[in-house]
Amino acid sequence: MKTIYKFLSLILIVSLSLVSCGTDDMNYSDAQVTAVKKLYEPSDNRSVKLISSATASLYFEWEAVKVEDSGSALYEVIFDKAGGDFSNPVYRVVADNGGYVNAATISHKTLNSIATKAGIGIGETGELIWTVVSSRGLNQMMAEEKRSLTVTTLEGFAEIPDEVFITGEATETGTNLGEALPLKLAAAGEFEVYTKLEAGKTYYFIDRKADNARIFYSENGVRLLEAEAGTEGAITPKKTGVYRVNLDFNVATISCTEITSMGLFFSPDNKVLWDLSYKGKGVWEGKGKVTFKQESWGRDERYKFQMETIDGSGKAQTVQWGPTISGLDSRPTGTEDYFFMKLAPTVSQWDNKWKFVAEVDGKETTITIYLQGNSQYRHEVKF
Repeated sequence: MKTIYKFLSLILIVSLSLVSCGTDDMNYSDAQVTAVKKLYEPSDNRSVKLISSATASLYFEWEAVKVEDSGSALYEVIFDKAGGDFSNPVYRVVADNGGYVNAATISHKTLNSIATKAGIGIGETGELIWTVVSSRGLNQMMAEEKRSLTVTTLEGFAEIPDEVFITGEATETGTNLGEALPLKLAAAGEFEVYTKLEAGKTYYFIDRKADNARIFYSENGVRLLEAEAGTEGAITPKKTGVYRVNLDFNVATISCTEITSMGLFFSPDNKVLWDLSYKGKGVWEGKGKVTFKQESWGRDERYKFQMETIDGSGKAQTVQWGPTISGLDSRPTGTEDYFFMKLAPTVSQWDNKWKFVAEVDGKETTITIYLQGNSQYRHEVKF
């Protein structure tokens, strides 16, 4: 009887311990947090002229707060119109590292969007105010300080086209508007095309295949312009080559990157096995033998594609293509989307890869890549 009593007492003690732990977790989730007392960067009344570079950003930093249980707080930078009280901020940006550090790196493109939401017109200069909110669970505290930021916005297009095509003597389809190649919508207001361009000839972009189409061009290879009604505008490539041309109507910019090679990257060997040749209109194709690598656990068949490029400033860069399916680690599933592809965020040996079917091992294989504006980017494997 005494043994049973001791056993029941032990169960009761364990149960109370679990309940106590659960209560502590809840207190931890909603611990009290202090307000940010000091904003560091950018300085008050700072003026910034926004630029269209993808790497352009502005650094925000503030004093770290204290949390009741000595844990970590989350931070957000909030923006409002000049004279606002942040009760309905125009934009919120989570701090770096998922909100867990007392700093935020905010791109010029995001700042341009914030300014637009605050009513600052295209290419105009206006004032924003900003501060920081610290939080822990349901508990939030606004910083004791706020600052002003004057921004000059980018000169984007007010009316962004739904479709864009490339045409002209320098293009693969010439001046026949009916055959103009479509650009792919890469993101809202952003279009791109993979194509060959000829030096010494001209090309331009249109929003529809008609004589009265809007015409877009550039005079310096950076700024995207629209020709006035009844006039023309064009671009002349300095070098014949295969290019990725990007248009961003949000910020009125154009960039042209030369594609110097496209190759089959075999992850087990950490190298390109062989190159694919450009066939035209966004299509690459190559043939070669693929021999899987013998490992202790079996034969390794992982692959991706590697592309070598040179941007408009002459800088060389290596990029890789991988699957659109996140975390893919299986052989073909029988569905078309298995072979869909996108640019990988980083260059690596093992991440963002596909797997060949077993029949490819040791066989002469043909691989075709389609980077075309009217379909999903994809590739085919035949053996």
